[in-house]
Amino acid sequence: MPDTVDGGDIPKSKRPSDSAFKQQRLPAWQPVLTAGTVLPAFFVIGIAFIPVGVALLYFSNAITEFMYDYTNCVQYGSLNRTCSEVISAKEADDCECVVNFTLEKDFIGKVYMYYGLTNYYQNHRRYVKSRDDDQLLGRLSMTPSSDCAPFAYVDDDPNRPVAPCGAIANSLFSDTFELSSEKYGLVPLLRTEIAWPSDRKIKFRNPEGDLQEALKGFSRPRDWRTDLWNLDPHNAENNGFQNEDLIVWMRTAALPSFRKLHRRIDHNKKYFENGLGKGNYTLKINYSYSVSEFDGTKKIILSTTSLLGGKNPFLGFAYIIVGSVCLLLGIVLLVIHIKCSKNTSGINSVSQRTPYT
Repeated sequence: MPDTVDGGDIPKSKRPSDSAFKQQRLPAWQPVLTAGTVLPAFFVIGIAFIPVGVALLYFSNAITEFMYDYTNCVQYGSLNRTCSEVISAKEADDCECVVNFTLEKDFIGKVYMYYGLTNYYQNHRRYVKSRDDDQLLGRLSMTPSSDCAPFAYVDDDPNRPVAPCGAIANSLFSDTFELSSEKYGLVPLLRTEIAWPSDRKIKFRNPEGDLQEALKGFSRPRDWRTDLWNLDPHNAENNGFQNEDLIVWMRTAALPSFRKLHRRIDHNKKYFENGLGKGNYTLKINYSYSVSEFDGTKKIILSTTSLLGGKNPFLGFAYIIVGSVCLLLGIVLLVIHIKCSKNTSGINSVSQRTPYT
């Protein structure tokens, strides 16, 4: 039986109410794409983007950078045995190698040391979520977040929780570096102010009271060789969840090839006030982080910065290419419009109710 109105015989209508909204009579505006509106847009984008791209490229090229791949550096005191082979064979927990290099020109301004990794997928979904944010804020619990599994407990023992738990913290980058100049001696490296201020002040906190006492009952991550409360033996404020090496590592990278800030040159020290001078340098590497299992590579980078940050020519090229393509399209469409255009003056008067003829 069809629905009726008030029990009568008149069938109930399913037609929407006669309102402007339901009957689609609301006022609307739709752009009319003509040569007069499209061509200026192409030319404006092209004229604006190309200078911006040139400026970005200029600032990027003004940065001085030195990069060295030390993945297969030879073990110190060995003729041909690499540290990668020593670590992979588990013959030792770490390996020392020494790299000699020359800076061909002065690094003027603030100089930073980065480490770079390739083929390392920190953006994997399970890896990214494998952390306990309450724990990183200093709110310790004997029951870590389930997201940390299987890195929440030591040997799956519920009485031995891990702090910090999760795959990100467990895989913390552990290589260390000592840089020295042939002319000026040891280069002073700072371990602080390398993480984002928002991370240092908001996202990572230590529990109140004595840190070592608060961490009693917790174990360090499986692949760590140093306790959380002693990550920086020279600076007590740079320990625990507020250790800046840990904070930098916990901010996962979006791409499989990335670099992370590792140290700052202390420009308050003698000989390094204006930057890093050219000359011969020696880099002593305590090699302990294996990348051979996933065919990765490791790099050490020394770099200055510009007003726009670190070296990144991609953005400048992207602006120049997009601007050039828009200019080219504008010119091509302008030629076509001049040669093949028809009178479009009547288009503006066309509406939904214009009869078709």
